[in-house]
Amino acid sequence: MKIYVDADACPVKDIIISEGTSAEIPVILVTSYSHFSNAEQPSGVETIYVDSGADAADYRIMKLAEKGDIIVTQDYGLASLGLAKGCVVLHHNGSSYTNENIDQLLQTRYLSAMARKSGKRTKGPKPFTSEDREKFKGLFKRAISH
Repeated sequence: MKIYVDADACPVKDIIISEGTSAEIPVILVTSYSHFSNAEQPSGVETIYVDSGADAADYRIMKLAEKGDIIVTQDYGLASLGLAKGCVVLHHNGSSYTNENIDQLLQTRYLSAMARKSGKRTKGPKPFTSEDREKFKGLFKRAISH
């Protein structure tokens, strides 16, 4: 098992790194070159840099991920692909993507995009809270213990 993180805007990287390395599961952070850092990562953590293209991180994660791996992303498209590949896919707000909820999430994303395209305003994501952080930590710990 490996943990892949769509890392550009992930607010729980510290939890993933701490819990993943404690469980001796490799953590792979996939991020764009625009987020380049010389910071040393702990043993067991690898950073892969990709171009800044819209889906570059998604494509790299899908190229590397295998059945049973964990993917952390807020991108519904990547979540859908990860589920189809047999991965466990988590959102940083503490929810799981499942075969039961992904179609509804993709439909909602599509309808929101169409509304914006026609000039309407849509709500963005809710602010990330400390409760979301704790919910993610619990969900993540359960996911890596299976």
